[in-house]
Amino acid sequence: MAKVRINPITDELSGKIGGQLFFRHRRNGTTVLCTVPDFSNRVFSQKQITHQSRFQQAAAYARFAAKTQPIYAELAQQRLQPAYNIALSDWFRPPVIHEVSRQAGRIRVNATDNVQVARVRITILNGQGETLAQSEAARGTGPWWEFETAVPPDAKVIVEAFDLAGNRTTHEG
Repeated sequence: MAKVRINPITDELSGKIGGQLFFRHRRNGTTVLCTVPDFSNRVFSQKQITHQSRFQQAAAYARFAAKTQPIYAELAQQRLQPAYNIALSDWFRPPVIHEVSRQAGRIRVNATDNVQVARVRITILNGQGETLAQSEAARGTGPWWEFETAVPPDAKVIVEAFDLAGNRTTHEG
């Protein structure tokens, strides 16, 4: 790969030369001369095909969400990245539930995401697995979410955290 300094001869060059070489323009403004890659005999594994499918879904989400969700544009300005890239990374990264604590009359959940935790749902089950309560938690300070309720000591608490891309993380305790 040769680096090309912009001069009057190569100033506007792009594309293939003789079917074997091509000029590639990079984002940083440099131009490189490369050989044309040959992918004619490539065979993809099942994992690669699955990942390509997931990436197509992520790209479709990112194209739409980068234009409709203002949080992606805000983060793009802060991180000096395109909003599309931030939306794409959000699709691949589910939220993380760090801690679930029971306190007198409430449940507190510490959940984070690379962009934003959109909502937290809490389900309380009795010993027989019947639902006693299910509701959305309210956003507290920082990464904390709170749910006001009386929790029996033997109750099972299921916490689900969702991000803007629809990813879900579940914690049982």
